[in-house]
Amino acid sequence: MQTENPHTPLPFMKMHGLGNDFVVIDSRGQKDCVTPELARAVGDRHTGVGFDQLAVILDGPGDAHLVFYNSDGSESAACGNATRCIARYLMNETGKTELHLTTARGNLFAVGAGDGLTSVNMGPPQLDWQDIPLSREMDTLELPIDGAPTATGMGNPHCTFFVDDAEAVDLPAFGAAHEHHPLYPERTNVQVASIIGPDH
Repeated sequence: MQTENPHTPLPFMKMHGLGNDFVVIDSRGQKDCVTPELARAVGDRHTGVGFDQLAVILDGPGDAHLVFYNSDGSESAACGNATRCIARYLMNETGKTELHLTTARGNLFAVGAGDGLTSVNMGPPQLDWQDIPLSREMDTLELPIDGAPTATGMGNPHCTFFVDDAEAVDLPAFGAAHEHHPLYPERTNVQVASIIGPDH
């Protein structure tokens, strides 16, 4: 016996930028149907699609308004890599080489950088512990974590470790070990960087 599928299909795109993978839903011209519950279901890499972040493209005062979800259903104010992916999609669609995008973080401006590359101005970093956010007041330039990383906010939290050789770090394991550190109540992106010269 066949029964009618009660679920409404939800078209989406899968994109990636610098190794981060995204589910992108274009909801321009229609009602935004994405909820935290839906984001969690789609974000499950075993029973859903899986993503680092889900991005929704909506109509906005600029070229588009973007809303971002983490895989746990929480919202993120912005995501640079996802914004670059979406900007390239919109540039290919419209023929524009410059875009004005709005997010919960504010206005973001994207430009075509040639050879299919896209650059997004994310604005100045957030350096105050409350804005990043961290769980308590502290010096954000040197966190009380082994390795003394730096904390910044770019619409989502970041934790940056300066190391002798960034290429030698097992980033998936290293990142997973610090992503849920209690100093970051909203979790954090984890980066490693090496200083290669005083002018870089």
